[in-house]
Amino acid sequence: MIAQYADTALLAAGGVAKVGWIAWIIIGGLAGWIASKFMGTDKQMGFILNVVVGIVGGLLGGFLLKLAGVDVEGGGYWFTFFTAIAGAVVLLFVVKLVTGRK
Repeated sequence: MIAQYADTALLAAGGVAKVGWIAWIIIGGLAGWIASKFMGTDKQMGFILNVVVGIVGGLLGGFLLKLAGVDVEGGGYWFTFFTAIAGAVVLLFVVKLVTGRK
């Protein structure tokens, strides 16, 4: 709730909300958990692996969106969250393809 008001205030002032490293860990953990639920790998993964998958997925998603020409730095918390989920789903899909797990 407070982050929403902070984002709104920053955007109204012409600034962009930057995502710090603590927010990356929180967003990464949630994104990794949601992606593992979506891909059916939650039972094999623990909390730490969910965070790692979410953070790496966020980096992967941000990299792919940047290649597509999307301004990823100016997105804020929600854009970062959805990018991390999408990137984590792609990461888990590739891991499942390579390892052959179902």
